[in-house]
Amino acid sequence: MATWPREPGPPCRVTVVPHGPVLVDGPVEITMPDGTTARSERVVVAVCTCLRSRRLPWCDTSHRTPPRSASED
Repeated sequence: MATWPREPGPPCRVTVVPHGPVLVDGPVEITMPDGTTARSERVVVAVCTCLRSRRLPWCDTSHRTPPRSASED
């Protein structure tokens, strides 16, 4: 687990994709609201910002599908 303050080194690159995920240079460790940790060793990780993903905190491209309205149920 990373400590704060972070040791000096190259900055971590974070790219915000309009209407999409946040791309983070990996590896990445995310602490979830319930205290659990999600970890990815990938070179670039897509973090969901729309909360539609079935793989939170990771993006599964669910943002590409328009949300269903209540009348469609």
